[in-house]
Amino acid sequence: MARRRRYSRDPLGLRRALSGWLLPGLVAAMALLAALAAAGAQGAAALSDRWQRGAAAAVTVQVPEADAARIERTLAALRALPEVAEARPLDQARLQELLRPWVGGVGALPLPAVIEVRLRERLADPIEVGQRLEAAVPGAVVEAHGLWVQRLAALARSLQALSWAVLGLVAVVSAAVVAVATRAGLAARRDAVEVLHGLGARDADIAGRFARRLGLLAAGGALIGTAAAVPALALLADLAAPWTGAEAGGLRALPWPALAAVPPLAFLVGWATAQATVRRWLRRLS
Repeated sequence: MARRRRYSRDPLGLRRALSGWLLPGLVAAMALLAALAAAGAQGAAALSDRWQRGAAAAVTVQVPEADAARIERTLAALRALPEVAEARPLDQARLQELLRPWVGGVGALPLPAVIEVRLRERLADPIEVGQRLEAAVPGAVVEAHGLWVQRLAALARSLQALSWAVLGLVAVVSAAVVAVATRAGLAARRDAVEVLHGLGARDADIAGRFARRLGLLAAGGALIGTAAAVPALALLADLAAPWTGAEAGGLRALPWPALAAVPPLAFLVGWATAQATVRRWLRRLS
């Protein structure tokens, strides 16, 4: 009796025809790549946002041949500008340390006074700030970081687009793997499918049984692949924390919503691909 009930739940024998670890293993590999790509897309977006919010709003002001009074006058002029959130002079010892890798020991060479300025908004125009500062302190030069920030942001956006392209490619390859597995299952159970189809079983019922089985196998493989990606992603999150400005790295910094979505999406890809493949095959029997 127990055997009859099990058989009635699986009249096509799909548990035997679609068994083994080949399909789940392949989908697990695809899910691993998908998890890495999703984390890469989020990391690239965080980097782009941090660079544009941080460095794009920072400028430096050089004041040549500056004495204490000239520096104070420059600071007062900067702090009076509504676009400026903060202005502070750079210590000469620190300036020499920054220049040492490029020009070696500067010795007694006269260095301009350098003032670090942070704008209130990243969209504030540093050129306009420089023009008003020049009127108040002749000879002062404003240098914005906008050009290299734009290039870095463009690089981050390119990495993000590449990550999304990898996700799309993973989805296509996964669908192809499921389609091959579906055709193999149809070939293995061809006689049973033809008998049920000849007895009047609906295409939707037959396709639904294949779709559920293959969807579950794909979801199981995706769950394994996503879990395998977590340690590597946690390590990368720790390494990237200083660059992205994240307060905490490790597991807390992972894109958990995106990772949690991988197995359900794998089920949907497997289910939809199996449905389409089986229905196309059954139409040839009609």
